Amino acid sequence: MLRATVLIAGLASIVAATAGAQPQPPKTEPATFTMSKEYRTVQASALSVHRKLMLSMVDSMPERLFRDKATPAQRDFAQQIHHIVSAESFIASRWLAGAPRPQALGDTAKVFNSKDAMKAYINGEYDYLDNLMRTQTDADRDVRVQFFNGAMIPKWQVWDEIHQHTMWTAGQVVANFRKHGMAPPPFLFF
Repeated sequence: MLRATVLIAGLASIVAATAGAQPQPPKTEPATFTMSKEYRTVQASALSVHRKLMLSMVDSMPERLFRDKATPAQRDFAQQIHHIVSAESFIASRWLAGAPRPQALGDTAKVFNSKDAMKAYINGEYDYLDNLMRTQTDADRDVRVQFFNGAMIPKWQVWDEIHQHTMWTAGQVVANFRKHGMAPPPFLFF
């Protein structure tokens, strides 16, 4: 009994000590090389495609199927779209701007159940991302940051990591359309 009490008291003190702790900014290092200034245009174009793709998926899916899953193990349609957009905002705010944005999650009770709320959420987050891309200095883009406590990568590469995650995760949403015999929205690059 004494052991359990001591264990519970110890865990309670750890929780209390860390409850108010704010995440530390990611570790950074000076740049080891500079990326072409023109590459920002390529990345901004990819970000624009992300927004258009998310909006076209939402427009193409009937609202009554927002909470439907293609398989029991995956997120439902609304959760998957929300995950894509919120992950972009989280990653960008944490590793590019240096501070997470709790508001990036939005009001999921509304966003998950309303086409209009989902579209407003998507546009709001991509407005934030577009502004971050536009205002990030060239010098800041070249600074190296420890990404997810792993490798040190230049901040410009974080945008590429966001793009890879978005395209990979958006591809999974196609199954939600196929389950109901619907074609997904057309591919946007052509």
